[in-house]
Amino acid sequence: MSTPGVDLRLVPSVLAAAVTAWLVTGPARAVAPVAALVGVAVLVVLGALALAYGRSRARDTAGTGAPGPGVVAHALLAAVCVVAVCAGAAVQTDRQAPLAEAASDGALAHLTGRVVSEPRPAVFGGGRRWVLAVGSVTVRGATAGTTGQVEVTATGPAPRFGAVVEVSGVLRAAPSGDGVLARTTSGPVAERESPGALLRGTHVLRAALLDVTEPLSPQARGLVPGVAVGDTSRLPPDLDEAMRTTSLTHVTAVSGGHFAIVVATLTALCALLRAPRWVRVVAVGAVALGFVALVRPEPSVLRAAWTCAFALLGLALGRPSAGLPALAGAATVLLVVDPWLARSYGFVLSCAATAGLVLLAGPLARRLTPWTGRPLAFGLAVPWAAQAACGPVLVLLDPRVPLTSVPANLLAAPALVPATVLGLVATLLAPWFPGAAHAVAWLAGVGTAWIAAVARGFAGLPGAALPWPGGVGGALALGLVTAALLAVVLRRSPRHGWPRAWREGLPRALRRARRSVRRRRTAALVAGLGAAALGVVIVAVPRLAALPGAAVPADWQVAACDVGQGDALVVRTGTASAVVVDAGPDGAAAGRCLDRLGVTRVDLLVLSHFHADHVGGLAAVLDGREVAAALVSPLDAPEEQAARVRAQLADAAVPVRTAAAGDHGAPGDARWRVLGAAGPAPASGGSSPEGDGANDASVALALTTASGLDVVALGDLEEPGQEALRRALQQGRAAAGVDVVKMAHHGSRSQSSGLAGWLAPRVTLVSVGADNTYGHPTDAALGLYEATGSAVVRTDECGTAVLVERDGALALACV
Repeated sequence: MSTPGVDLRLVPSVLAAAVTAWLVTGPARAVAPVAALVGVAVLVVLGALALAYGRSRARDTAGTGAPGPGVVAHALLAAVCVVAVCAGAAVQTDRQAPLAEAASDGALAHLTGRVVSEPRPAVFGGGRRWVLAVGSVTVRGATAGTTGQVEVTATGPAPRFGAVVEVSGVLRAAPSGDGVLARTTSGPVAERESPGALLRGTHVLRAALLDVTEPLSPQARGLVPGVAVGDTSRLPPDLDEAMRTTSLTHVTAVSGGHFAIVVATLTALCALLRAPRWVRVVAVGAVALGFVALVRPEPSVLRAAWTCAFALLGLALGRPSAGLPALAGAATVLLVVDPWLARSYGFVLSCAATAGLVLLAGPLARRLTPWTGRPLAFGLAVPWAAQAACGPVLVLLDPRVPLTSVPANLLAAPALVPATVLGLVATLLAPWFPGAAHAVAWLAGVGTAWIAAVARGFAGLPGAALPWPGGVGGALALGLVTAALLAVVLRRSPRHGWPRAWREGLPRALRRARRSVRRRRTAALVAGLGAAALGVVIVAVPRLAALPGAAVPADWQVAACDVGQGDALVVRTGTASAVVVDAGPDGAAAGRCLDRLGVTRVDLLVLSHFHADHVGGLAAVLDGREVAAALVSPLDAPEEQAARVRAQLADAAVPVRTAAAGDHGAPGDARWRVLGAAGPAPASGGSSPEGDGANDASVALALTTASGLDVVALGDLEEPGQEALRRALQQGRAAAGVDVVKMAHHGSRSQSSGLAGWLAPRVTLVSVGADNTYGHPTDAALGLYEATGSAVVRTDECGTAVLVERDGALALACV
């Protein structure tokens, strides 16, 4: 069960635990008891086999084809892991029942629990969101003990990590496998109990680091806290996107690499001081525990910490450390304790990257050494191995294959260690010696400047990322392609190595080819196949990778851009011009969509309201395009976001006008008219789940294309806002029935059946992200529009949805 140099004995067990955990935490979680019973039955059978082998060890099983004792032992361990995971899932599901029941009922609940995540900006609105590990839930006056996590979006200062708080709000059930059972919104939340002493100390360190890095350059303000403690709250959006494109996000995602740097630095100090083994074990363990508290126990951090713990156990016992058994043991323990980790991308990517380094880095380095020398071979092998292992998982998050990740990581690697070490030193100095900490952080910023330059430089290259099919099919396809390439690269080399074979064998082969007709034919065949393969790679693969769909139709009229969980609707007004409604969330997705559509001029930019998922990508829309005018919501909520948007438009010299019902215009070959743009006052909160009234202040817009298609964009109107719009349309005697509707609020449950029936569109576009955590679109919303006879098209399934009209019929292209 092992290969030379690599101990694979625990691999079947961890794979069995991972698959079981993934199954019992998803929609089919009811299979957990059945799986546990099957596992127990297998345990009984395998136990009997093991006992039989123990009583007859002299029997030679090699010739009989029966499994040996080692195989039985490994299968027995795998069955134990399956039963343990099922038992853990069943126990936790039972303890989560009161909270899960309240969430499924949409009940108003009072929660008490501990904050277990750092705050992040709210997806919608201007609050902050964080995760609460619930200890008790009170519904309709009845209190029950429970477990489970709830994502809370609240206004006001966010409570500190580790603090005990009380929250009241309406619970909304989260999709299965999301890591949280429910979500809720709340007003300001006060701490009921402060975090423990250790966590209070880490809060001081993290806050002080942010203070001393505040005067640094934008990249250093974002990256130095990121590489040191994983705080990416100030990372510039363009740099974040560049790091994603070049697979450099591990720089700020604290995991095994950061642990390796910290442990290696501490181990070197212990060796320099000639500390005994027990001192090294205690010192590394204490520092690792403190480091986990400092960077927060995210899934990838937990994986790295437990792997470190297994390695320390081996060191304490005097056993040589082995990377793969430590990883497998750590992952198995964590999956038994928390089976929901099997659905955490951070945990899966951390495990995959580590396994890739252990299994592939060495063989790849040995294969590359004759060509490049040992140092460069190792430098290339590490990112190559990590990318090969993580690639199939990453395409589930972002359907692109980064083609520049290996050279980008190779060039960025020399700066990562000094930037991390100096960032941690600055963190430790910041509360007591802020001047010295600022100087050290500035030095760390020199290293991060190099990382930022590498990320931006490679991300800006043509073809930096290859489009690839998303979903499970795309992941399997990439896995097969990766396995095939590795098989070719790692196959047994010629006797004297590739370089020598290349130098000596090629001229000899060419001489023989000239003398032999057969050799000439073989060479021609190989050359032809090689040219065909190259043609497939250059021409066919990018087209196939763009599935589902091909090139953008030349006569496109309307496009719902795939920007993830956000909105960006484009209505064509000319050859290279369009009306653009919303700019999507942070990142370059909306800009890339406009580039694909060939839009170089925006006749009118409509920002339906100021939530981040509708205006976050504004910079990418403005970049390189002429924007004639902008029309914005009459309600500046959230105020900070609205001010930032207005500043961006002012910097780009874009005229801005506040929308009002009845506003109209006729850019190019199209026409537009504002149907409604009057929301509730900010104090009322409206019906928006975010509590700021911005959703019902969305600009509702009607557009007519050059070919006569009637399009209605509803922004994020909630049911009251939609009802008000319906009444206004009926009172104004507007014609019922349109061609296309952009469904309100990503298909949330808050929909007006009256408006849906009045509009009765031929096609309903739903702009929604595949990985959204809100359950959008709801079955009720989809059914509402399907009942009108409308064809519903979702961007999470179609990608960018492009509509054309040919011979009076609407046609769809998914690009």
